[in-house]
Amino acid sequence: MIDTHLHLWDPSRFRYPWLADFTTLNRAATWTDYSAAGGGQIEGCVFVEADADSECALGEARWAFDLAADPSNDIVGVVASLRPEEATFPDKLAELAGNASLKGIRRVLHTAPDETSEGALFRENVRRLAAANLSFDLCALQRQLPLALDLVDACPDVRFILDHGGVPDIAANDPHEWMRSITALAERPNVFCKISGLLLYAAPEQRSVTGIQPWFEHLINSFGWDRVVWGGDWPVCELAVPLPNWIALTQELLLSASLSERDRLLSTNAQTIYNL
Repeated sequence: MIDTHLHLWDPSRFRYPWLADFTTLNRAATWTDYSAAGGGQIEGCVFVEADADSECALGEARWAFDLAADPSNDIVGVVASLRPEEATFPDKLAELAGNASLKGIRRVLHTAPDETSEGALFRENVRRLAAANLSFDLCALQRQLPLALDLVDACPDVRFILDHGGVPDIAANDPHEWMRSITALAERPNVFCKISGLLLYAAPEQRSVTGIQPWFEHLINSFGWDRVVWGGDWPVCELAVPLPNWIALTQELLLSASLSERDRLLSTNAQTIYNL
């Protein structure tokens, strides 16, 4: 398995204001912690930025590069944080792009004003990723998916990876709006989907194969087996279930899949989509 969504952070080095709202997460999250929590059965991981303050972005990326260079870690790629709405984006991107561990950029949109991704500068800067062969991780709320679609259409040459299955409001148990948006995004050949974090958006009684399967199946039916990757979303996943529980549930969801389909979701697609 390749985990395409691993968070590590160190609040003593960088500022993560959002951690103040989550007592159980407001601590250092290290590679040793991840391995002990169940990550030891994962053969490779993509480090994904953790929404640190903007001025910490370059420092966090360099720290992640150092982690990836350490042979005791199984980090095979880094998705760094940059703010495409900032005029300094091109210079910062050029600085980071010199490291071979960099595979993509993420700007968390669900913590930003809705109009952020609609700005001309934002879109111009996102379009720069195509020439650098870097992807853009789309992290948006279900209600923001039409805005995500507009961004995708404005940047047709960029490879987009939709985080957390488009953050479906599973707890509300009304999938129709989400399904329409997912179907539209999947029609764009440059959009891929990360199956991660789904249990966070489900009510406790829905955190089972029965509760998640309709949402999982719509993602697979929309994107197909060639455009999906798997992510653990550790340690954020622990707000819902421990990492081994999510791994076990994923394996149950895949019982009817062929060996080739399982391999594509759990490993080989990640190597292609993230250029690992």
